[in-house]
Amino acid sequence: MKIIVPMAGRGSRLRPHTLTVPKPLVPVGGKPIVHRLVEDIAAVCSEKIEEIGFVIGDFGADIEKELIKVAEKLGAKAKIYYQDKPLGTAHAVLCASEMLDGPVVVAFADTLFKADFKIDPNADGILWVKQIEDPSAFGVIKMNDKGEIIDFVEKPSTFVSDLAMIGIYYFKDGLALRKECEYLIDNDVIKGGEYQLPDALRRLTESGKKFKPGEVIEWLDCGNKEVTVFTNQRVLEYDYAKNLEMVHPSSKLINSIIIPPCFIGKDVILENSIVGPHVSLGHGSMVTNSIIHNSILQANAIIMDANLKDSMLGSNAKYKGLARDLSLSDYSIIA
Repeated sequence: MKIIVPMAGRGSRLRPHTLTVPKPLVPVGGKPIVHRLVEDIAAVCSEKIEEIGFVIGDFGADIEKELIKVAEKLGAKAKIYYQDKPLGTAHAVLCASEMLDGPVVVAFADTLFKADFKIDPNADGILWVKQIEDPSAFGVIKMNDKGEIIDFVEKPSTFVSDLAMIGIYYFKDGLALRKECEYLIDNDVIKGGEYQLPDALRRLTESGKKFKPGEVIEWLDCGNKEVTVFTNQRVLEYDYAKNLEMVHPSSKLINSIIIPPCFIGKDVILENSIVGPHVSLGHGSMVTNSIIHNSILQANAIIMDANLKDSMLGSNAKYKGLARDLSLSDYSIIA
C-alpha cells in the first residue's frame, strides 16, 4: 500500500502558527498532524504501508528531513514531490504520478479522523465521509440504492446528501486515477482556476468503477486555531484512553500539578504551576507560576505568571502576564 499526502499549502487560516512551519507539521498532542494522519490510515489498512509520498511546496531541507522521519517511524519509504503552483487537488495528486500504480490512499493533510472499519481490498475505491448537519459548505457524495457512490457534489445549495467528503480516498487501481487526472489537465477541465479531484472521481464512476463510503466516527479539523485546540483535546483523550506514556520521564515538576490528559514533552520544566486538563507542552518548554488549561505550547515556549486557556503558542514564544485566550506565533515575546 502507498499513501500520497498533498500538503503544498502553507495553511493561511492557521497563521501565525504556519509562518515558520507548514500546517501538517504543527504538533497536536505532541505529534505532527501529518504523523497522526498516516497512523490513522495505517490503522484501517490491512496491508503494510510501503511508501509515503509528500507533495509539498518550497518548504526547505529541514522540513523535508522531518517528513522523511515521519515515514520512517511507520516503517515506510518517504518520497518528496513538489507542487510549485496551486493548481488544485487533482494536479497535486498528479505531482506524485509515479506512485499512482496499484493500491494507493490519497490523504489531504489538514484533517484527522477516527474510524472502526477496515479497507475492503476488493472495492474499487473508498471515500472517507462524515455525516454532518449542514452539508452546504462541503463536498458531498450521492449514492444509489446499493450503497455505491454515483456522484460528487461540491457545496450543494439544495439537499443531496449529508455525507461530507473529508479528503481521504482509497483507490485499488492508482493507474486509473492517474489517467483521469491527466485527462483533466490535457483537456483543460478547470473549475475555479483549478483541476479538481472530484471531477476525476466522477469520470472513474462513469467508467464503471464502484466506490463505497467509509464512514468515520469523528472528523477532526486543524484549519484554524480554535479547531486545532479542540483537536488537541480530542487526541489527548484518545491517547490517554490507550494508556500511552504522555509525560516524558525527563520532565521536571517543582511544586506543580498535572491534570490529565496532558502531553508533557522532553525536558519540560513546571514550577509552581497547574497544567491541564487538555494541555500539550512541547519539548524544552518552561512554565512557572501559571495555570494553563486546554492549550497547546510548542517547543521551547516560556510561560510566566500567566493564566491561559484555549490558547496556542508557537515554538520559542515567551509570554508573561495576564489571563488570556491567546494565539502567539513562533519566537514572539509578550512580557
